Amino acid sequence: MLTRRSVLLASAAAASVPALAAMGMPRSAGAQTPANVLVFAKQIDDIISLDPHEAFEYTASEIAGNVYQKLVTTPNSDPARLEGELAEKWEVSADNKTFTFTLKQGPKFASGKPVTAEDVAFSLSRAVILNKSPAFIINQFGFNRDNVASRIRATDARTVVLETAEPTSPSFLLYCLSAAVGSVVEKATVMANAQKDDKGGDDLGNAWLKQNSAGSGPYAVRQWKASESVMLDANPNSDTPPKIRRIIMRHMADPSAQLLGLQRGDVDIARNLVADQVKQVEKDPKFSVQYARKASLMYLSLNQKHPILSKPEVRQAIKLALDYDAIQKNIVPTTYAVHQSFLPAGLPGALTEHPFSKKTAEAKALLAKAGHADGFEVALDYFSGAPTSDIAQAIQANLAEIGIRLQMLPGEQRAVITKTRARQHDIAMVRWGSDYFDPHSNAEAFSINLDNSENAKNRTIAWRASWDIPELSRKTLAALKETDSEKRAAMYADIQKEHQQVSPFVIMLQEIEVAVSRAAVKGFDMGPMNDRHSYTNITKA
Repeated sequence: MLTRRSVLLASAAAASVPALAAMGMPRSAGAQTPANVLVFAKQIDDIISLDPHEAFEYTASEIAGNVYQKLVTTPNSDPARLEGELAEKWEVSADNKTFTFTLKQGPKFASGKPVTAEDVAFSLSRAVILNKSPAFIINQFGFNRDNVASRIRATDARTVVLETAEPTSPSFLLYCLSAAVGSVVEKATVMANAQKDDKGGDDLGNAWLKQNSAGSGPYAVRQWKASESVMLDANPNSDTPPKIRRIIMRHMADPSAQLLGLQRGDVDIARNLVADQVKQVEKDPKFSVQYARKASLMYLSLNQKHPILSKPEVRQAIKLALDYDAIQKNIVPTTYAVHQSFLPAGLPGALTEHPFSKKTAEAKALLAKAGHADGFEVALDYFSGAPTSDIAQAIQANLAEIGIRLQMLPGEQRAVITKTRARQHDIAMVRWGSDYFDPHSNAEAFSINLDNSENAKNRTIAWRASWDIPELSRKTLAALKETDSEKRAAMYADIQKEHQQVSPFVIMLQEIEVAVSRAAVKGFDMGPMNDRHSYTNITKA
């Protein structure tokens, strides 16, 4: 018997054939994808820009990791270990303020031109000057528009010097440079595509790089169509040539459509299957399943501009109203684990205790203490796709039990992200992925907000929630500067415990990313952070 859902899914699968043909892939229904093309099915409507010095979303960061190289990186086999990518070696001055990098000979951009120290200095300076969302990762070392030319400079073709404002832990600086914002772009190509602005300057190629690339990684951007597809072609000049010539990432919001595409042969790897679908394909020898615990959290952001959500008792009531275990077991048993601190499990110093569980009576008492015994109405923004939409409905039911009535506002991922960045949400369910393998990556995001004004330079997660926390910010900065590793870990533990109790963030789940491949597809290297997902060694038998 044909249901409306099965008809819709069949239509979606049929629609994939002309879509693939339009990408240069002649298709016949049910045939396998070409040997030199890899097709991902993924929810990619989070992409706002492909410029690596602006992009700060999951999919765009993943693409940056395959299109660009950085001075240093961390291997997925040992993500705490730093190794050179473009850098052959580095030296640190006695005062821990001057860092000198010597580049490898050989890496080339997709244009065929070699990567030079001038390209590296330009790239890091560009991130500072553009001052887009990820810029704080670099800016925190004292770089700004006025001093960056003197503090980040190329002294010869293979040597780059960085001078930080204060003594800096070498490992911390290197971890930050391993983030996607540390991507190196080709200066000549970028500036050739720069557009003049109203003030007589230029955009440093930002408008062009939103949809193009100028990197030295294994791939180059061929095309991006918002909420539709991304196409990457192999960089013929890469020092790590990929085995697959073309990568196509197709936006499929519905996991059922992803599964159907995988079963029909229209898709090689499905990235967003839900728990029951994963269980189904695990038993099928035609497919293989990969799991990777990610430094990625799903949480609720409660905007402190809201007069009711700003009350401590209300924040605590919401944390005690949710049934975390039931949400995890019933909706995302294979793709998320319950986690309730801002440092994901796997990062140094992460707390793994769960201080919150569903306590309806206690939550109601807290609401009454706050003067809202009859509850109140508030809006919830969330991504409309599965499983997020199912989690949102569970949250709606849990909060309704204590009198909080949610106005449900589903939308595309980038719309939800844009709204929270503008501090225009009431409650938003969003995700946050660590940028580098150090506690400060998340500590800065969730527990530093030294300037709560609308024009603040450092627009952290705490800033987005309008959470003014000068004292907690100072504690977090002190932990950053602590050089004793045991003392530093203890400081982060204390900060997390305080954060759990007082913050406007309801941290619920940590992601376990699942990729389901056709059995003949091998070599997709999944990392703990999005820009560490590597396509280089993917093969198709």
